Amino acid sequence: MCEPSSSEGEAETPPNNLIPSLPDDVALNCIARIPRCHHPTLSLVSKPFRTLLSTPLFFTTRCLLNCTQPFLYLTLRTRASSLQWFTLHRTLPSPLLAPLPPIPSPAVGSAYAVLGSTIYVLGGSINDVPSPHVWLLDCRFHRWLPGPSMRVAREFAAAGVLDGKIYVLGGCVADTWSRSAHWAEVLDPDVGRWERVASPSEVREKWMHASAVVGDKVYAMADRGGIAYEPRSGSWESVGGELDLGWRGRACVVEGILYCYDYLGKIKGFDVGRGVWEELKGLEKGLPRFLCGATMADLGGKLCVVWECQGNGKEMEIWCAEIGVQKNSDGELWGQLGWFGKVLSVPKGSSVVHCSSVSL
Repeated sequence: MCEPSSSEGEAETPPNNLIPSLPDDVALNCIARIPRCHHPTLSLVSKPFRTLLSTPLFFTTRCLLNCTQPFLYLTLRTRASSLQWFTLHRTLPSPLLAPLPPIPSPAVGSAYAVLGSTIYVLGGSINDVPSPHVWLLDCRFHRWLPGPSMRVAREFAAAGVLDGKIYVLGGCVADTWSRSAHWAEVLDPDVGRWERVASPSEVREKWMHASAVVGDKVYAMADRGGIAYEPRSGSWESVGGELDLGWRGRACVVEGILYCYDYLGKIKGFDVGRGVWEELKGLEKGLPRFLCGATMADLGGKLCVVWECQGNGKEMEIWCAEIGVQKNSDGELWGQLGWFGKVLSVPKGSSVVHCSSVSL
């Protein structure tokens, strides 16, 4: 989804004299095709270049030209309970995590959703008190903005994006009329206001352990089983036992397959259409067993896996891998390891909270 290039106070036309002897719109068309890893160098060329790179118009042009690239954003919590944000710079052969400005009000148990170039951080608890507040990270400029607050305070909710709208489920005790009525909510960013989503009482669990969007449904895993919501029909249903029993930890969806790890620490995928789990083969010698769990994201059609490793002394390490996934002629899931390695050293006791992929 390409976002509008302008709003109040934002430039609608490119800076003048980008490239001598070329019309500015043609120059914009050329510059927008350059990979983002070269943008720091581009900003040194001239002041018009530097100005252009900081305009919404530039990113909208990249989107319209289909020149966007996927970038990984990661949230890390240290033993001191501070919440740190990073983005992955895939500068081979040594990718690394670069720090970002901290979120203004860090919370525990927030839900996350990505819409366009923005990461929505939904609720969470601050000093053990659930919050309805929403923060937006504009990944184009790495700038935090307040978003429209939810009608109900939440922690450990489920969230997903369908048809340009953000859905949030659970994370609150349905012990009042308001919490029952707004146990599920939806945000249309164009309207800028949360609205209730009708839900039957039997699905209203508080704690949501994981969530994902597969096809046209939002799936969420709770204490006593998983549920699925289909916005177009407004229907709710319990997920099958096979999915419920096999879904562990923080999963992601790549090409319609839900990936997570099993109790042996292997990566596996669930085909919702067939209703079965399959091991992702081809990685036996390339990656460790994820016995302590791993966090996953769809990075431009590839499976990105982030995990914690033991380090030396008072530090531990964050490692990352990029895996190409596909089905072979027999319908089996196979993975091809692209690259993997250490991307950050952090104090012992730190943990990966969440990772998201954003196209810029």
